[in-house]
Amino acid sequence: MKGDSNSDDRGDRLRKIVIVGGGSAGWMAAAALSSVTSTPIVLVESDEIGTVGVGEATIPQIRTFNRALAIDEREFVRATNATFKLGIRFLGWNGEGSDYIHAFGQVGQPTAVMPFHQLWLRGRALGFAGAFGEYALNDVAARAGKMAMPGRGMPAQGANMPWAYHFDASLYAQFLRKRAEAKGVKRIEGKIVGVTCDHEEPAIESVTLASGQVIEGDFFLDCTGFRGLLISQLEGSDFCDWSHWLPCDSAQAAPCRSDGEISPFTSSTAHSAGWQWRIPLQHRVGNGVVYCSAHMSDDEARAHLLANIDSAPDAEPRQIRFTTGTRRNHWIGNCMAVGLSAGFLEPLESTSIHLIQYSIARLMAMLPRRGTDPAIAASFNHEVSRQWLRVRDFLILHYWANGRVGEPFWDACRTMELPETLVPKIEQFKATGHFIREEEELFTEVGWSQVFLGHGIIPESWHPLADEMPEAELRQFLDRMGAGYREMVSRMPTQAEFIGALLR
Repeated sequence: MKGDSNSDDRGDRLRKIVIVGGGSAGWMAAAALSSVTSTPIVLVESDEIGTVGVGEATIPQIRTFNRALAIDEREFVRATNATFKLGIRFLGWNGEGSDYIHAFGQVGQPTAVMPFHQLWLRGRALGFAGAFGEYALNDVAARAGKMAMPGRGMPAQGANMPWAYHFDASLYAQFLRKRAEAKGVKRIEGKIVGVTCDHEEPAIESVTLASGQVIEGDFFLDCTGFRGLLISQLEGSDFCDWSHWLPCDSAQAAPCRSDGEISPFTSSTAHSAGWQWRIPLQHRVGNGVVYCSAHMSDDEARAHLLANIDSAPDAEPRQIRFTTGTRRNHWIGNCMAVGLSAGFLEPLESTSIHLIQYSIARLMAMLPRRGTDPAIAASFNHEVSRQWLRVRDFLILHYWANGRVGEPFWDACRTMELPETLVPKIEQFKATGHFIREEEELFTEVGWSQVFLGHGIIPESWHPLADEMPEAELRQFLDRMGAGYREMVSRMPTQAEFIGALLR
C-alpha cells in the first residue's frame, strides 16, 4: 500500500510526519500511518507524562482497525490481557432495579420493510412478547456469561454475534508501538518545552525538547491529551463546551483483582450523581466512578467506588478531571488533534477508542501532499465534528431519559433543554417507533431503540404493516426466536473457557 517510486520524486510530498504524545492515540496513529505510507514518521513522548488510560472498553469497529493492520486476534488477546465484549449492561438508569443491555448486533429479525422492534411493540401490546433483550443473541449470551464466534463454539446455524474487546490500554499502546517501530517509526524520548508556530499560515514549524533538541516536520499529530499542547497554539482551536448537556466533570479509577468469572459485557451502574463502570480483563477488573462534582464530593465518590468493587483495590483511586466537549476544529493548518487533545466524551458507550480510530481513518483517506491544505482540512473537520455531535446526542439521551426520580442530579438531567439535533429523534420514536439513521452515524437504529426502550420510552404506536401479521403467527414468530437463541447459547462455552481455548 505504500507509495511507489514514481511518486517519491514529487517535491510537494510530505517529508516527515511528527506525532507528539504516545498512549493509545499516538501509537494507533503511528501503527496505522506506517502501514500505508513510506513518509518518515517520528513519535515524541515523555516517560515523565502519564496517560489517562481509562479507555479499556471498545465497540466492534476496533476489529476493523486491527484487521487493517493484519493483527492476529490470538496474539492481540494474549498481549493486552483482553476479554470479549458483547454489549454494555445498564443498571439503575431507569430507576433502582432497572436493567437492560445495549447489545451489539441485531435484535430479532427485521422484515423487508420494517425493523424488528415494530413487530415487538405489537406483541408487547398484545401481552405475549418477552423483554426486548430476549430477542438479541448478544444479550442472551452476555447474561449467560457465554462467548463464541464462527468456528469457535458457535453452532453451525448460529446467527451473527458481533464482539468488541476489553483490554489494558497501556498494553495495547505497547503492542502497537512494537508494530510501528518495526515499520520504521522512530520514537524520541523527551519532554516538550516549546512549540514554534507560523501564525499567518497557520502551521506548527517545530517542537523543542528539554534537552534542546528541535524537531521539525511537515505534518503534526497532537496526541498530548487534555493539554492539546500543539493544537491550542493555533487560531480556531477554541473549545465547544457541552457540559450543560453532559454535566459529569470528574472520575476516579481503580483496578482490583478478578474473581475468575469474566463477564462478556461492560457494566454501567447509575448512582445518585453519575455512574460507575466495571470492565473485566483477564488479569484484573477495571473500575471507575463518573460523577458531577456539584452533586458529589471527591471523598463521597471515592467511598462509593471502593464500596462497589469486587475486592480490595490494587492501587489508590486516580482522580481525573474533564470538561465534556470538543474543539471547534480538529485539523488546523498542518496540525491535527487526535484523542483527548481533540475533546472528551465520557466513556458511557465506550466511544473513546473509536473516535481516535475514526480520525485516523479520515486522515488516511485525506492525507495531504503538503503540510497544509485548507480544503482537505475543512472537509475533515466537517466529517469529524458531525461524528462527535451524533455520539454526543446518543450520550445525552441516556441522561435525559433517566427514571431516577427524586435525585437532584437526575431530576435536572431529565428536565434539561435538549439540543435541536436530538429533539426530532426523540419525538419521532415516541410517536411511532420510527428512527432515521443519518449518513455515517455511528449508532444504528437498533442501538437507539435499545436505549429508548431500556429507559422505558415506549412508542405510542407502531408501523401499520406490523398489523398485517396474524396474531397467532406473530406469537409463534417471537416464541420460536427467543427459544432458538436460548438453546443456541446453552451450547456455547463460558467466556473464561473460550479465552482459555483460544490461548492454548
